[in-house]
Amino acid sequence: MREPDLTYQLLRNLTSPVVAITAQRNGKENGMISDAAVRASIVPMVPRVSVYIHKFNYSHDMIFETGRFAMHLLHTKQLDVVRRLGFVSGRDRDKLAGLPHHRGVLGVPVLDECFAHFECSVANVMDTGSSTLFLGDVVAVGCGAAAGLEPRGELLTATYFRANMPAEWRIEYEAKLKDAQQVAAEMSRNIKPVVWKMS
Repeated sequence: MREPDLTYQLLRNLTSPVVAITAQRNGKENGMISDAAVRASIVPMVPRVSVYIHKFNYSHDMIFETGRFAMHLLHTKQLDVVRRLGFVSGRDRDKLAGLPHHRGVLGVPVLDECFAHFECSVANVMDTGSSTLFLGDVVAVGCGAAAGLEPRGELLTATYFRANMPAEWRIEYEAKLKDAQQVAAEMSRNIKPVVWKMS
C-alpha cells in the first residue's frame, strides 16, 4: 500500500537546487521560486534546462506567452530572496522592486546577485495538470555578481532552506505550501496535450 506522506518525504530527496525564475511581459516583471529545475541536456553545444511552473503562479502565463525566462541558482546567503520571491504573489506586489537586477539579452530580468543565471528561450512544453514543464534552450549564462566570473557562496538546496530558514518564517512557509498542494491536487489529473509554437 502506498503511503502518500512517506512517498512525498522520500520524493523530496529528488528536489533540485532552489532556483529563482524571472520573467517579463508587457512591461511587467516578476520573480518566483521553484525547487523543480534540472539540466536537460548532456550535449555541451546544446545547453538546456527544464523547470516546472505551477499554473497558478503569476510567472506561468508570462513565460507561456513570451517563451522566455531566466533561471537563477541561488547561494546559501540568499534565504531572504527565497522569502521575497516565494512567499507572496506578483499579482499583489512588485517582487523585484528593490532587488538589484538588470535586463538580460532576452529582455527578462536577471538578478545581479546569485550563484549563476541562465537566460532561456522555451523550446518545448509539457502539460502536467497543475503545472507546465518548460524546456528551455540556454541563450546566455553568467556567474556570481553582475560583473563576476565565479559562482558566489554555496549552492542553495531545498533541504538547506528548510533546515535553516528563520523560525519565524516556518508557520507561514508551511501554510503556503499546504495551500499550494491543495490547489495543485485539484488540477493534477487534468492533463492536456500541448503543441508548442516553435520560434
